[in-house]
Amino acid sequence: MPELPEVEVVRLGLERGVVGRTIREVSVGRARSIRRHLEGAGDFTSRLAGRTVLAASRRGKYLWLPLDSGEALTGHLGMSGQLLVVPADSPLQKHLHVRLEFADGGRELRFVDQRTFGGLLVVPGGDPVPPLLDHIARDPLDPQFDDEDFVARVRRRRTGIKRALLDQSLISGIGNIYADESLWRAGLHGARPTDVLTKPAVRRLLAHVRAVLGEAIAQGGTSFDALYVSTEGVSGLFERSLAVYGREDQPCPRCGAPIRREAFMNRSSFSCARCQPRPRGG
Repeated sequence: MPELPEVEVVRLGLERGVVGRTIREVSVGRARSIRRHLEGAGDFTSRLAGRTVLAASRRGKYLWLPLDSGEALTGHLGMSGQLLVVPADSPLQKHLHVRLEFADGGRELRFVDQRTFGGLLVVPGGDPVPPLLDHIARDPLDPQFDDEDFVARVRRRRTGIKRALLDQSLISGIGNIYADESLWRAGLHGARPTDVLTKPAVRRLLAHVRAVLGEAIAQGGTSFDALYVSTEGVSGLFERSLAVYGREDQPCPRCGAPIRREAFMNRSSFSCARCQPRPRGG
């Protein structure tokens, strides 16, 4: 599933490609892609037609486009969703589900989703955040993210540090890939109990999280297959910089010990057998 860097790359593309433009017409090819818009396709299209896109915003893994109506087109990419800004005469994609044409006749915005876990809907609000998304914590790249509050809340938890990083009510936008990479840089095993971590240790981890996310954004995110692309259809290159994720039995870039893979919440965790010792009893 796309994580914060991939979604931020898409947001930047939307900012370049659709902000300031007026929507002329909307077509819905598959109702499942707007299933969370309970009023149906007719209402969805009518709320968008004639509206101007004011901004491109993100919180964690969610995107939204505030409109001049006071509403917002909100979306989540799910497992395979793509928001593509393409020339109007481009061939229609096989899994194209929602198509937005603009009054200037220029490039279109298309929502393509092979597995249909993602979706779009129109919601009230959008500045600063639609009420629908208000429960999601700020992400670590948000200027208003409160570092000390995060440190305190992490240390009050009784869980493993990786579970804390994946908790979107505590800190948003971090998924399996970037949690593993950040923990490797910090020298922490994901099962390390949060309540025994010192304040400096949590602050160092947070600094590594920000560094990893920033580097990933600069490289267009991580693309493990052709489904994770920017609005221009370009794959990310951060996979080449991964230290541990997906590198089972390969040497650690720091110490040379083998990278191990462990089962974690119906997925896998990757860490260095030497740099990230398991906690006692973990």
